[in-house]
Formats: sequence, structure tokens, C-alpha cells
Amino acid sequence: MFEIVFLGTSASAPSIHRGLTAQVVMAGEHRFLIDCGEGTQRQILRSGIGFKKLNHILLTHGHLDHILGLGGLISTFARWESIDNIAIYGGRSTLDRVHALLFGVVLQYERLPVEIALLELQPGLIFEAKDFTVTAVPVTHRGAGNFGFIFQERDRRPFLVERAEALGVPAGPERRRLVEGETITLTDGRKITPEMVLGETMRGTKLVHIGDCGRLDNLRAAAADADVLVIEATFLDDEMETAHLYGHITASQAARFAAEAGVKTLILNHVSRRYRESDVITQARAVFPNTFVARDLDHFILHKGRPVEKIDPAEVRARALAAEAEGDDSAN
Repeated sequence: MFEIVFLGTSASAPSIHRGLTAQVVMAGEHRFLIDCGEGTQRQILRSGIGFKKLNHILLTHGHLDHILGLGGLISTFARWESIDNIAIYGGRSTLDRVHALLFGVVLQYERLPVEIALLELQPGLIFEAKDFTVTAVPVTHRGAGNFGFIFQERDRRPFLVERAEALGVPAGPERRRLVEGETITLTDGRKITPEMVLGETMRGTKLVHIGDCGRLDNLRAAAADADVLVIEATFLDDEMETAHLYGHITASQAARFAAEAGVKTLILNHVSRRYRESDVITQARAVFPNTFVARDLDHFILHKGRPVEKIDPAEVRARALAAEAEGDDSAN
């Protein structure tokens, strides 16, 4: 299961209702901050998710509306938060800019209690946990070193308890070994293979996050059959030429891409303040009905084999208020 919280959803500049780009993907005990626009740390507090274990930062590219919040966030980590290390992933040009921001300005006179690693992205696997992987995919935007990210749960075969009990497999390590693919021998000498107690393979949940992009044909394989695709919708069709000029796509282009790639749910992000949200959603849903336009603090949960669940904003606010009542540090 994955969760994604949208901290900022505006393009280029903030609006009254939308902050600059940042999202958090949560997968079990792991958390990943994707981009860090200005004001991100306050949005983290408002969301109620807190700073705990937020030590993986994935940057889609180095434009200021996607990285400028790193200065304040890392400064806060250096002074207040109990985080020992932070890994910041980005393309080479992105990391050069981040290095100049952090070590040339923000942390110039600091003695850091936190270790900061700047890790250059290359296409392929960048993070591996027991239940999921994170893969970086190259994206075409303005300049070099732009990336999107695939969060992929591992496929699994469910353990059929009733079948195991019928075969006399005791509860305990024997069942674990079968789940791990081993053949076991019971006390009566019978051999039990995994095939005898495991069900059909269940495909793992796939979440694809693409930041700013000006080309879609080279992303078809990455987005194929995604349970959720998060992608930009900076422009509408009446400004398609402008979108192309600045390396962006329109809402309807994103929707057509989602339909062609077999995506189940589309979440549009990076919305320009020149448009009304209703116009963006209308244009996209005319092509791909199962589309959302993300708002700041929207929280979506991706369950295996079930529709995407959107948490009520009132619940999000309640979490934030509870955290504030206990003090900001309790959000850790």
C-alpha cells in the first residue's frame, strides 16, 4: 500500500490556495519527499504527517519552484529534528544547484548534526525495500537531468491458510518458509511445496510520479498499467504551443496519455494559477473520466486491488490540530 500527500500543487508561483510543488509518498515505514518548493516545511506541519523519517528527498529537476524550500527544511532539520542523515537524489545539474543553495548559503556557518548525501540519479533502481522498489526514469523537460519515479510493490502470492491447515502444516516458521518459496518436510515425512499452499500471483500496486514534462511518448513503458499516475497539467489546450515552448503538456494530453497507457487513476498536479480548477478537470475528464486535480493537503491511499481512497480533508486537519496541540516536536 502507498499513500501520497500533496503539500503543494501550484506551477511556477504560489496562489492563494496552492503552494509550490511538493509531495510525500509513504510506503510502510519509509517516506519520500518528492520536490520541495518554497513553504514545504510549513505544509508538512499543516498536513499532520510530521517530519519523522522524512530523510529521502527525490528531486524531479532543478527549477527553483521545485527546490527552493530545501533551504528552510534542511535548516530546520539541522537545528530541531532528530534525523541523523538525509539523502537527496537528483540529476547532476539539479544537485549542483542544491549544493550551492545549501552549502554556499543556508549551511555556510553551521556545524551539522545531520549527514547530507547528494546522490546523482541515473535511470534504474534507486531504492529497494522488502515490499517495494523505487525506480528513476528519465523525463524530457527544459535542460538535462530530469526524472520521474516509479513506486512498485512486489508481486506476491497469498498464503492459503485453509489449504495449509488441511495439509497439516503447523502455524509458525514452516509457513513462513513456504511463503519464502521453500519446500518443507512435515514430521510424517510428507513434503509440502509452496505451490500447494500459495494462491495465484497478485500484482503489486504501481504508483508513477512524473514531474514537469514536455514529451510523453518516451514514458509509455514507465506508466503502463499504473494504478495511479501523478503528472503535471500546467496548461490547457488553448495554450498548447506555449506549453510545448516551455517543455510542458496540457491537461488533455495527460488524460490521453493515461488512457493509452492503461492507467487506472490519473491525478493532475502543477496547476497554473491562470486557470480555474474546474476548467482543468473538465478538459481532462472529457478524455479520461477517472481523473482528480490535486489540491494542497489532499491525501490519497492506494490499496492493492481496490479503488484509490481519498481521505476527507477534515481528517487531515484533525491530524494537524492534534499534532499542534501536543507541540510541533510531537509531529516527529
